[in-house]
Amino acid sequence: MMRSLWTAASGMRAQQTNVDTIANNLANVNTIGYKTQEATFKSLLYQNLQSTSTNNAGENKPVAAEVGLGTRVAAITADFHQGNLTASELPFDMAIEGDGFFQVRTPSGEIQYTRDGSFNISPMATGNLFCTSDGYPVLDQFGNNIVLPLDQVATNLQVSKEGVFGFPGEDGNIVPIMGTNAQGVQYQVTFGLVQFNNPAGLGKEGGNNYSATVASGAPVPEGTGNAEPSMVHQKYIEASNVNVADEIVNLIVAQRAYEMNSKAIQASDEMMQQANNLRG
Repeated sequence: MMRSLWTAASGMRAQQTNVDTIANNLANVNTIGYKTQEATFKSLLYQNLQSTSTNNAGENKPVAAEVGLGTRVAAITADFHQGNLTASELPFDMAIEGDGFFQVRTPSGEIQYTRDGSFNISPMATGNLFCTSDGYPVLDQFGNNIVLPLDQVATNLQVSKEGVFGFPGEDGNIVPIMGTNAQGVQYQVTFGLVQFNNPAGLGKEGGNNYSATVASGAPVPEGTGNAEPSMVHQKYIEASNVNVADEIVNLIVAQRAYEMNSKAIQASDEMMQQANNLRG
């Protein structure tokens, strides 16, 4: 009976983590670019009660007698399916349609990745820096900061679906913003979108940012390898992909599983009480 107490307790701990994950999804239902997460479980070790068992005739039975010792959380994985694109009137809002990620540089110099395209401009001595709401600069295809010209009105910025930056020229055509790479060669500035072989393996850094890990693999720049190019939509943002109805159902299931495990503990306790009350 003691075994059942610890087994049911492991189920309660696992379902508590499940509820925590669901609560985090519901809390981020309006977070731009948020990807829903799901807790998965696996069974613990099995205790071998009888390695070989026989019938009345002494013949071996086809299965042994083993009892499980509970469950635990195996992983909490993120679902990166596309969220809905929501129209915005802000010229610096960008949404990705596809599997790409924006690259941003943190104050420590680390490169992180995000689907949150609610960008801003930050006044700099050399121009207006395209950055996240936290002030992290957004990077172009060569890993450089995206700097907008001072002689242009920032709100006139236009970004093509290929992620190319430009401003309207005098003739009405779009004049692309030019940058200079490490070799001194000029290039048209575009978003430095990257993809991952296993985005579910990305490390979660908070603030809508992710970091590359061994599980996710190295970032693959779009346009190279098998990475199918994504499209960038200006004046749109990608909404969270959390499905509230599904999360409520999952919450009810997790709560009922938690209650059933607690009932198993109560039943074991009552059985132990009855055993203790037995009189010879």
